Amino acid sequence: MHIPFRFVDEAAARGDPEARALLTPRRGTRHAAGLDLVSAVRVEIAPGRRALVPTGIALAIPVGFEGQVRPRSGLALTHGVTCLNSPGTVDADYRGEVKAILINLGDAPFLVDRGMRIAQLVIAPVTASELVATEVLDETARGERGFGSTGASPLAASPARSTEARSFDEGRGAGVR
Repeated sequence: MHIPFRFVDEAAARGDPEARALLTPRRGTRHAAGLDLVSAVRVEIAPGRRALVPTGIALAIPVGFEGQVRPRSGLALTHGVTCLNSPGTVDADYRGEVKAILINLGDAPFLVDRGMRIAQLVIAPVTASELVATEVLDETARGERGFGSTGASPLAASPARSTEARSFDEGRGAGVR
């Protein structure tokens, strides 16, 4: 599938061949699911902070598809840097610059250089759907049990039936209100 894109980075848009080569998304390997997105700017992200990092490109994704901006596993493992709102969705009707929300969960400042691979772009089909209000939903074995209901969390022992927000007590996993 061919996805049209244009450069919005100033140098690449002017036709600078080095800037175009640097910012053009490409697959790391022949069968990679995602195209590597690179940073169009240099920015330092302090520990615990986030940054909206431009990629220097805009896309024309066909109707019936979306672009998913996903983290790079190497950045997460090595530096604790990942994408928030993951996967981020690039809608078929969006024509602005693709950006990645990066967060530094590591212990040291992280320097993003221009041209650094910061995220992956996966093009995926979407099903157009419409929600229809009803009074009753069909029954399932799981029912209303949600977060941790498969036994992976202490919440499974006492499922919350309220709509109150819940948090977790200092990493011990105990639900508190």
